[in-house]
Amino acid sequence: MDNTADAIIIGGGIIGCATGYYLTKKGLKVYLFEKDYLTAGSTGRCIGGIRQQFSTELSIRVAMESVKKFKELQEEYDIEFYQGGYLFLAHTEEMVTTYKKLIALQKSSGLDVEFVDVKQITEIVPGINTRDLLGGVYCQSDGQANPFLVVDAYAQRIKSRGGVFTASEITGLNIEKDRVVSVKTQDNKVYYAPIVVNTTGPFIKKFSAQFGLNIPIYPERHEALITEPVERFFDPMIVDYRDDGCYFNQKFNNGSIIGCYTPKPNVPGLDLGSSFLFLKEMGRRMARLMPKLRNLKIIRQWSGSYSMTPDGNPILDHTDINGLYIVGGMCGHGFMLGPEIGWLTSQFITGTGVPYDLSSFSLTRDFSDREVMR
Repeated sequence: MDNTADAIIIGGGIIGCATGYYLTKKGLKVYLFEKDYLTAGSTGRCIGGIRQQFSTELSIRVAMESVKKFKELQEEYDIEFYQGGYLFLAHTEEMVTTYKKLIALQKSSGLDVEFVDVKQITEIVPGINTRDLLGGVYCQSDGQANPFLVVDAYAQRIKSRGGVFTASEITGLNIEKDRVVSVKTQDNKVYYAPIVVNTTGPFIKKFSAQFGLNIPIYPERHEALITEPVERFFDPMIVDYRDDGCYFNQKFNNGSIIGCYTPKPNVPGLDLGSSFLFLKEMGRRMARLMPKLRNLKIIRQWSGSYSMTPDGNPILDHTDINGLYIVGGMCGHGFMLGPEIGWLTSQFITGTGVPYDLSSFSLTRDFSDREVMR
């Protein structure tokens, strides 16, 4: 088999597959390598939410463009894309003030988002607990999709213009005169390309260290669960940012409730174990917001890794090794930002024009422009 490509991608999640998809659309021959199976990492463990409500101009723009690309992909493949919205709840005056400031920024970027009062919230989500609730932020064009179907759709395109190699771990790079020339697999096969893109998510830092690169991306453990199906009765992802809050929505295709919360304190590392504490707490938090869910059966729980950066924004940049690129640090937003991140990466790599300033995603930024809506 031919062992030469125009570009090699390491990592078979949403970022790697979206990047490969858009590179093939530019006519490049792409090889993608995944050490396990496609979606084995963070992508296959996410809950499938897609939102555009962020606190920095670049993330808002990227998210809005991603939604457009999800729509376009839905026309080619059934990825179960559905725009049921996102609803961020405000239980304090401080949160009301913060949301209203962010709405102004989001509207200036063209996002159709609004502050809604308690009465409107009860119409959007019948049966929600309104105790201490002061209002919320609602964007109806946010939504959900099936991560497995999205990645498979991208992978099919890559296969048509190159190859997708699963159960094939990249163990090394061959670098000559500060330029990457090839990769080596665990079975000592060598594949050549002048472009290599590292999209290995929580493993980026460890993989890069062997080449003298210090990439500020750190794995963080998060847990999630899904319930038995129930008759559909609400559309949006409900987000409660209280210290003991959570977020969840109802899958439009089967009615199951899927959700998670951010642990405090955070749990660093790559441990994928699941805990009874999460099971107990997530059930309590969901039932507090939606009493109707109190007796619903939980059928599965799992954990996965967020790839965190110091400021909560992704990294999309070249490295000091010519031809080697880093795309990661999605901070739990990889699936929702993935389509546009993949397209931007293809533009960046091929020099065909990036329509907006990517300095906020630079590897060498000062990491001071923090994302508030994590």
